[in-house]
Amino acid sequence: MKLATKTLLLVASFLLMTVQANAGHHSGAGESHTESADRNPDNAARDQYRNPIKTLDFFGIKPDMSVVEITPGGGWYTEILAHRLKGTLYAAHYNPESTRAYYLNSLVKFKEMVAANPTLYGNVEMHTFDANAQLLTTDDNSADAVLTFRNVHNWMKSKNDGRSFELFFKTLKPGGVLGVVEHRAAPGTDHATMIKSGYVTQEYVIALAESAGFVLEASSEVNANPADTADHPKGVWSLLPNMAMGDVDRDRYLAIGESDRMTLRFRKPGQ
Repeated sequence: MKLATKTLLLVASFLLMTVQANAGHHSGAGESHTESADRNPDNAARDQYRNPIKTLDFFGIKPDMSVVEITPGGGWYTEILAHRLKGTLYAAHYNPESTRAYYLNSLVKFKEMVAANPTLYGNVEMHTFDANAQLLTTDDNSADAVLTFRNVHNWMKSKNDGRSFELFFKTLKPGGVLGVVEHRAAPGTDHATMIKSGYVTQEYVIALAESAGFVLEASSEVNANPADTADHPKGVWSLLPNMAMGDVDRDRYLAIGESDRMTLRFRKPGQ
């Protein structure tokens, strides 16, 4: 009887561990998601530069969170976030009332991507972010996290960078996280050069966030690229994925890869 009891306990323990392992798999937490059939192969090829799982782990993105992704574009991060999250993913895309064809085409393609895979994107809720109109349609105090990837330089050009951070602050719950990834300029780079090059100083981004009420909690070098001098004829667009210089010094720019980037985690005060 003792042997039979011990055997039953071992079997039960094994079954419990199997259930827990499978539950962890379906949650998406901590997975690379790079070999999933849902993943666009061209997107996955850029993981080596963008380190998405380490970045989201640094931001503290957990499956049960509600997350606002600012200007998701073609959905590079959306693929990964939708897989990781059980909570709502608010896709704050371009304004459907925009007069710019690029914005409207991007929005249409994004909606088509979401509609084509309801299993993966069933937790995605479409919203609008428009820096020029000072518009973010998610509710105030509604999100656990707001994430923005390589967007700050665009808001600087339209002179809406400060207001954008204020909108992020409003939509976050007290204690919520703001995660920022941005091309990084050398300290002391002047404002005009930042706009022209697409590279922004880390100090400038921190000042924007703090002016909106955020507290800098931590910075990470997970997306640093020491090979990038941030000094190219056509700015950050000289590098992958744009390769704006064409065949001029192509091998050199390919060897650099994508830009050197800051990765910053801010917190909205409160609980």
